[in-house]
Amino acid sequence: MVKTKMQKSFAIGLTAVMALSLAACGNSDNKSNEGAATNAPKSTDSGNTATATTDSGKKVTLTFQNIYPDPATPAYKMIHELTDQYMKEHPNVKIELDTLNTDQQKVKLKTQAASKEVPDITIVNPAAQMKPFVDAGLFAPLNDMLDQNGLKDTYQEGLLDYYSFDNNVYALPDGNNIEVVYYNKELFEQAGIKNTPTTFEELLQDVKILKDKGITPMAIGEKDSWTGSFLFMNILLRTNGGPGFLQDVLDGKKTFEDPAFIEAVDAFQQLVQAGAFPDGATSIDANAGGNIFKTGKAAMWSIGSWETGAIDASSVAGKVGAFQFPTVNGKGDPNEFMLAPGSVFAVSANSEHLQETKDFLNFFASEYPKKQFELKNAVGIGQKVDGDLKAAGYSDLAVNIAGLFNQVKGGDLAFDNTMNPATAQVHLSSIQNLFVQKVDSAAVAKEHQTAFEANKE
Repeated sequence: MVKTKMQKSFAIGLTAVMALSLAACGNSDNKSNEGAATNAPKSTDSGNTATATTDSGKKVTLTFQNIYPDPATPAYKMIHELTDQYMKEHPNVKIELDTLNTDQQKVKLKTQAASKEVPDITIVNPAAQMKPFVDAGLFAPLNDMLDQNGLKDTYQEGLLDYYSFDNNVYALPDGNNIEVVYYNKELFEQAGIKNTPTTFEELLQDVKILKDKGITPMAIGEKDSWTGSFLFMNILLRTNGGPGFLQDVLDGKKTFEDPAFIEAVDAFQQLVQAGAFPDGATSIDANAGGNIFKTGKAAMWSIGSWETGAIDASSVAGKVGAFQFPTVNGKGDPNEFMLAPGSVFAVSANSEHLQETKDFLNFFASEYPKKQFELKNAVGIGQKVDGDLKAAGYSDLAVNIAGLFNQVKGGDLAFDNTMNPATAQVHLSSIQNLFVQKVDSAAVAKEHQTAFEANKE
């Protein structure tokens, strides 16, 4: 079911230049786009963002919690430029950015949710991670705001389903991504590695070669435990012979003690024990882990395609390619990916300025794809953009990633977007522990099954 739905979402418009056909609904006179690439998307909406608002003129302050902390990235520039633009055009509105890394933001939001003090706009992940907040009545439905300016039609078909409950859309995604393995071509050449690995055995061989040359094989920041889980799930996708393992567990068709899961834990531990990751990986957060790769100190980085723009803005720009996660023990299809419908912008149902918050988010989401295109960061966004990446000056890496999007046959969502939060937390801690010590794989599987049975909904 996940596979069918995701195939639909990824298939729409992901053609030669990727799925990008913007029906932009922002202000077509937006001066912040002056100087952008001539192939940037053009507005097809005859309306104007401002006409959709109900600006009362009263002074309001909105808090926008976000996960774009790195000033070197296009995402950081995007959020600052759009919020600055909105405040300039709406002098009565002040937008305060509460900027955190991903895991910090998750922890803070849980604390805020417990006291029903969710920020005006916050970030949350789709599906299972989002559902408890919706069930608690903490997020406002956004159907009315999406119907303004044709905003709903700018999203890739089927994508908003991951953020919908009982026919209400509760959040707007920032992306629609796949996990790939980025690699530094220069470091591969220095190590004498001519081809990217297509099998897990080749990957382990490359790890050994790189390690022997004094090069960190794979960057990671496992202090933020989702990073190791996301990588592990690639392996499970292969050992299971395709998507759907977690759904089979939920449906009672399999348990975590299934051979496919144990085999995946074995393989993951092989990667750890081979020295693939930086020393002290569990003390390095996701941003710092990414910077190991982006400063040329690691040969590979298995992460979502959302990092393409950040890599192109880093010191390794022009030196990086990307490949699919390889088969494992001869199993799996490289064109089945870990799929990542983006983290999303949700509005607090208890906001003191609900209408003003929706007005701002309407503007933000309307301008978002154009701004990302302008900043060379449109690969993997969840909205449609009409533009030729190559002609607009996008990098070879961006075009490479766009080509991988075209090959997607389906895949799985992340563990913590599929399982309930209690089971997901046990999983995240369990995988994180594998970076510290070797554990019997059957015991890891049993730990997962025990947690699942104890937390069935």
